[in-house]
Amino acid sequence: MYPGTHAATAPDRVAAQLLDTGEQLTYGTLEEQSVRLANVLRDAGLRRGDVVALLTDNDLRAFVVFWAALRTGCYITSINHNLAPEEVAYIVDDSGATALIVSANKAEVAEKVLAATPNVRLRLAFGGAVGGFDSYEDVLAAASDVAPADQPHGMPMLYSSGTTGRPKGVRPALPDAQITDVGDPMMALLVKSFGMTPDTVYLSPAPLYHAAPLRWCAAVQAGGGTVLVQRKFDAEGCLGAIQEHRVTHAQFVPTMFVRMLQLPDEVRSGYDVSSLKLAVHAAAPCPVEVKQRMIDWWGPILVEYYGATEGNTMTMVDSPTWLRKPGTVGKPAIGVLHVCDDEGRELPVGEDGAVFVEREGIVFTYHNDPEKTKAGQHPDHENWTTLGDIGHVDDDGFLFLTDRKAFMIISGGVNIYPQETENVLALHPAVHDVAVIGLPDPEMGEYVAAFVQPQQGVVTGPDLEAEIITFVKSRIASYKAPKAVRFVDSLPRTETGKLVKGELKRGVLAAEGG
Repeated sequence: MYPGTHAATAPDRVAAQLLDTGEQLTYGTLEEQSVRLANVLRDAGLRRGDVVALLTDNDLRAFVVFWAALRTGCYITSINHNLAPEEVAYIVDDSGATALIVSANKAEVAEKVLAATPNVRLRLAFGGAVGGFDSYEDVLAAASDVAPADQPHGMPMLYSSGTTGRPKGVRPALPDAQITDVGDPMMALLVKSFGMTPDTVYLSPAPLYHAAPLRWCAAVQAGGGTVLVQRKFDAEGCLGAIQEHRVTHAQFVPTMFVRMLQLPDEVRSGYDVSSLKLAVHAAAPCPVEVKQRMIDWWGPILVEYYGATEGNTMTMVDSPTWLRKPGTVGKPAIGVLHVCDDEGRELPVGEDGAVFVEREGIVFTYHNDPEKTKAGQHPDHENWTTLGDIGHVDDDGFLFLTDRKAFMIISGGVNIYPQETENVLALHPAVHDVAVIGLPDPEMGEYVAAFVQPQQGVVTGPDLEAEIITFVKSRIASYKAPKAVRFVDSLPRTETGKLVKGELKRGVLAAEGG
């Protein structure tokens, strides 16, 4: 369950390749470099339970740092490289990191972080010089390539994407295991459930700082497969990579599906995607019609899961099951589901409420934030935890997500979940991207407002606004349709496709003096 196993038998097999440059990392090199870096960490005084922070764009050396930290018994905290210096410094400081490894591509941010992170005692930079950091390449070249006899298993300590506030760190308990053992239960689940083998060719078009891409890539390497990394998602480039490299597994978010479906028919049909055995998607609810079109195009190979950085649950559903139950995110592979009202009382089957997950003996905590930890727990059951999502289960125990509680709009006393409206709007031919939020209304409390990024070349104005509103009303209840449509050049999204609605709403209210 770690790359050294495969380095011993197939050192020249490619563990990872950066598609943009063709650069490759073999299992032999990954093993040697992660051993050297692990020795550097130990020589710097890092031990089991310490934290290694990583700030980089999509770079193959991220995997070296990941496995070096894990084989030292450390936590690895990969940081969103798009954050401002003060936000990066907050995570480094909050995590308690004593080692910070950065890419020279992020030199400007890294240098500004130095003064605000006094607890960091090991600073390394790869790919070029960064002021205040030692050369990663020089330090590794001078380090021992002999693996220590004791290699306690570390874990990822990752921060949530922070779409509704400041990022929250999740610090899991360290396993009582060596790196050669099965120490990370989530990684073991991914390898077992999704068939990661030496024949796996996995396409990762998402940022490696995010929990899902990082852990999925690590799971592929634990299983001995090859990871193909894109620096940034490109719809047609993704199809080209699948065809050229005969990709067997890939992971997407619904926004990526929409972008591929928006390509002209002749472009989409020009690529051979028959090598795909499994197309996994998560991160946000996928509109039913979007998923149906993807299955019509790629076949019944889509597998959806619902989970989060917190790791409190993971539901899964394959295409044949989903086709029988459109819209479901599946049954839990981890934990027991409970749907509760605002007072914590369990609701009957079919009723929407807060989704809690019960896990015996396991409670996730937000690092250094007992208030947020408490807010994520059921009032009467400490080991029932919630991510803030609203949904219901059906008679067969399948979960259907409605939206996040924080995004709910209350208009005239009626609860409106913007995800449902967004799902409809995403299918309008003039819409490239969309976000729906509630804005203040003196009579109704809030009204439904849609922010639309139009397709290139589309003429916007009152006629298109009316057309879009009518389009929504023809598909769902009128009260869920936007009262107003505003056309924008772009919308705030994370690199994993999540809408940062808090940022959008704050900007609108500030501009309007609300």
